[in-house]
Amino acid sequence: MTASFTPAELRNAFALLSSPGLIRLITEIDDNGPIPPRRLAGTLPDLSSHHLRRTTHVARSHGLVRVAPGIGLALTEAGSELADFYDATARWARRHAYPTRVCDFTTRLQHSLSLLVPALVADRTNGSPHEGTLGIEAETDLARPRALLLQWLNANPQVAVLLDPEPVA
Repeated sequence: MTASFTPAELRNAFALLSSPGLIRLITEIDDNGPIPPRRLAGTLPDLSSHHLRRTTHVARSHGLVRVAPGIGLALTEAGSELADFYDATARWARRHAYPTRVCDFTTRLQHSLSLLVPALVADRTNGSPHEGTLGIEAETDLARPRALLLQWLNANPQVAVLLDPEPVA
């Protein structure tokens, strides 16, 4: 499973994966294709230029996006698989109205990821940490996003490494 990750490394990975900027960047490229050069700010206008620089730096450093000459910012295979995990998790959250019936995509993902953290950080041999709060069907259905996340983390251990701050240009 995730035996090679320490609890601190898993927390680093979850901090990265639940970052609003990263969620927006990965899903935007997944939904609409590569972002042309110099169009990032226009594509995600509600994020500050500093936040966009930081998000793209982190995403590139972790191998989730790449700059494709003549095309722009595109997903790598790892980024595409992360987008698949995000989609599956959001589908689970919508189906079970988690955290609420009406909620934006990023918030749904952040709250859903927070359900997966305790199950992966600690040994869950005594049952689910949220048993009784989700309901049996929701808990059972959560197994699919959990399995996708485990598979993705094992294939992409680099996301557990905390990066140095963005280099100053």
